[in-house]
Amino acid sequence: MTNSPMMNPKSRVLLITLLCTVPSDLASKYWVDQQVGLGERVPIIGDFLYVTHVRNPGAALGMLAEGPEELRAIVFALVSILAVLVIGAFFRKLAPGDRFSPLALALVLGGAVGNFVDRILRGEVIDFIHVRLWGGYAWPDFNLADVFIVLGVAGLALELIAAEGAARAAPADADADR
Repeated sequence: MTNSPMMNPKSRVLLITLLCTVPSDLASKYWVDQQVGLGERVPIIGDFLYVTHVRNPGAALGMLAEGPEELRAIVFALVSILAVLVIGAFFRKLAPGDRFSPLALALVLGGAVGNFVDRILRGEVIDFIHVRLWGGYAWPDFNLADVFIVLGVAGLALELIAAEGAARAAPADADADR
């Protein structure tokens, strides 16, 4: 990729991130679908981390899983469209040279697109990462798209916290210079 005037740094970050996240998510789900039996759990790290093969017709943590298929399809399509529009609006407001916020937004977008494609192709999402914590507690199974979304939201939250800290420190710095 060249430094053409047509693509600023934030756009390059968005494009590269999407080209990494969406295919890796879809490829991992395809691999699990082909290699791991439905309901199977394969230990990776002791009693902590497993590769599983479960299907989630609902949203996060199985919400709406019991709802009518037509309703789920409409809700997920509307939520996906809304997410793309909101991310696009935030993205347009970013400075052309910004790289961190576009990365965080692209991670969220890539995850949302990966899960949306899964819903279109299968009518449900393949989840395959199973983490068992202390006391026998197991985190609900998830996939790479979910990881990308969480990382993106965490990045945006960290940036917001840092910006708030900088804004609060700025008046104190100005007063100290007087």
